[in-house]
Amino acid sequence: MQIKGIARDTLDFILEASRSMAPEEFAGLLQEKDGVITEVLILPGTESSDTSAVLRLYMMPNVKAAGSVHSHPGPNRRPSEADLHLFSKTGNCHIIVGRPYNRQSWTCYDREGKVRELPVLDIEFEEDEEI
Repeated sequence: MQIKGIARDTLDFILEASRSMAPEEFAGLLQEKDGVITEVLILPGTESSDTSAVLRLYMMPNVKAAGSVHSHPGPNRRPSEADLHLFSKTGNCHIIVGRPYNRQSWTCYDREGKVRELPVLDIEFEEDEEI
């Protein structure tokens, strides 16, 4: 599936989660619907500190991830070797958020760690029906 963009509400959730977790790293997996990233999956057992976040990929349900997202405690958003290793395992759209965790302080990378464009889209979410 070709990723066309990220929903503005999803990006705002990522930025707020990153801000509230600081100085510890926030991490999750990106989920897409119809080519638009609309959800962040938080895996059970994820460990966060002020130097890293460890995703337990074996805890991932039987769904396909569009990529990953995590925050860095400072303004540096370049991927580390550990980040690149994770990128190679999950999807082709990886977001790193840096301080001050606003709409200008995030970068999207492909699985090789090259910067890629990810448009922010105004998407109306359908309300889930109650069962």
